[in-house]
Amino acid sequence: MPTEIKTEKIDDLSRKLTEAESIYLADYTGLNVAGATELRRTLRQADVNYEVVKNRLAKLAVAKAGLQQLGDYLTGPTAMAFGLGDPIEPAKILQKFIDGGGKLVIKSGFVYGELLSPQQVEAIAKLPSKDELLSKLLGSIQSPLTGFAGVLNGLLRNLVGVVAAVQEQRSEAEGT
Repeated sequence: MPTEIKTEKIDDLSRKLTEAESIYLADYTGLNVAGATELRRTLRQADVNYEVVKNRLAKLAVAKAGLQQLGDYLTGPTAMAFGLGDPIEPAKILQKFIDGGGKLVIKSGFVYGELLSPQQVEAIAKLPSKDELLSKLLGSIQSPLTGFAGVLNGLLRNLVGVVAAVQEQRSEAEGT
């Protein structure tokens, strides 16, 4: 039977699991203190909780939260990243840390009720951010309109040029 402290830890972890928009599991074997501190700081800035968990307690917490499919990945040294905001941002930060030489191995991810493989987490991390996608969409919508406005402006400019030339011709014809 778990002690009161362990029960509180299970309840806290279960609450974090249910409140999180995204959950990422990683093996932190070989990660030094400086690297872990830097990773935690970067994740904290993005509103992501990073926590090293005991697998036995984590298995009880995922069962309590109804996320039993995560239980298969709770072997060996395990750290969890709980994304509270944008579900893609934690994956990007973790992947950037790994690409920068950080000793971290993604075990799995859980986003929008879907269990993700390490390859899927890596693919998600390489997607453009929501802001980038919105600006690309806005640019592609705005581009034809800008071009159309330019064409209309050019036509008006040409029309004014033609009217000015006709007026000049008439004034020369009247003058002679």
